[in-house]
Amino acid sequence: MSRSSRALAQIAIALLLSLVAAFMIFRWMSVQTANQPQVRQSPVVVAKSALKKGTKLVAEHLEIKNFPMDVKPSGAFNDTKSLVGKVITIGVGANEPVTVSKLVRDKVITSISTMVEPGKRAMSVKGNRVMGLAGFVHPGDRVDVLVSMTEGEKEKPVTKVVLEWIKVLATGTQLESPLEEGSTASVDIYTLELTPEESERIALAASQGELHFALRNAADNATVYTTGQTPRSALAAYRKGQEPRKVKTRKWHKVEVISGDAVSSQKF
Repeated sequence: MSRSSRALAQIAIALLLSLVAAFMIFRWMSVQTANQPQVRQSPVVVAKSALKKGTKLVAEHLEIKNFPMDVKPSGAFNDTKSLVGKVITIGVGANEPVTVSKLVRDKVITSISTMVEPGKRAMSVKGNRVMGLAGFVHPGDRVDVLVSMTEGEKEKPVTKVVLEWIKVLATGTQLESPLEEGSTASVDIYTLELTPEESERIALAASQGELHFALRNAADNATVYTTGQTPRSALAAYRKGQEPRKVKTRKWHKVEVISGDAVSSQKF
């Protein structure tokens, strides 16, 4: 047998042995897989997309995914129909299971109380419809609240900012901002999220005068201090001769006084 024939024979034998070894490994792995216990799974209802606190669930919000029994969340649901109409108390992320602990005590109707942050209160007040931006204030917006009322024994009219960067929970009976951009709501009742102290302040302002709302950027939470406006100060705006008067500053002269090793300075 020639040298080249022997080489080919060795290569053929090596390939055959490799195929036999691969087949044996495959058989062994198949047996091991077959002997392993199957992981039991259970259907779990999850959110298709992120849901806000206070959302009333509909079928389009939900879908079913299989979870291993060992990691199935406590209080999970396996049927979307049992969740339709329920209200969630906390935000739920996409693909996150909707459980009993995230629902409003098995209620079916939407409750605005679930939308109020702990330590705060929901309070409805009547505002000026035109000064409330003619219906452009929607749930989720931030507003400043102004009141026009009289002050003192002489009942002097004054308008003053009494609350800043207040969250609007609802306008009328609307709990969510409309999907259509630029849509308006013809309402003059606004439900605001307030601290107990702010609730007292706005209750007094609403009973003594008329409330107005100024819409502001949700990211602009800077506090601005104002003195309020009276008829006299309001009418003085943009009036010639009302420019602020310049205050003259006194010029000081500095003299150095040398006494021995000590050096001091005097102003006069």
